[in-house]
Amino acid sequence: MYLAMNRFTVTIENAPAFETLWLGRESRLKDLDGFVEFHMLKGPEVDGTILYASHTVWASEDAFLNWTKSDAFRASHKGAKGTAKLHEGTPVFEGFTAIQQIS
Repeated sequence: MYLAMNRFTVTIENAPAFETLWLGRESRLKDLDGFVEFHMLKGPEVDGTILYASHTVWASEDAFLNWTKSDAFRASHKGAKGTAKLHEGTPVFEGFTAIQQIS
């Protein structure tokens, strides 16, 4: 199992627009081989900002890498530069391979 996360630091003023953007996105993830699940996470407010994380679970790192090379990935990320004003800096990517799972 592979977990891919992007962290976004969003000012309080931009939080409603950021959430509207994410909640209104058309997702193509369900159509992809190896996709397991997606979560958009919202953290606490600290010093006028909120930390958000997009959290995607994949069957394997190869499944995730195939997604990043797909037409569906390009289509879902087009126009992303135009939304950069909603968060501070660039998203911070973190990828993890599961070494233990308890269900």
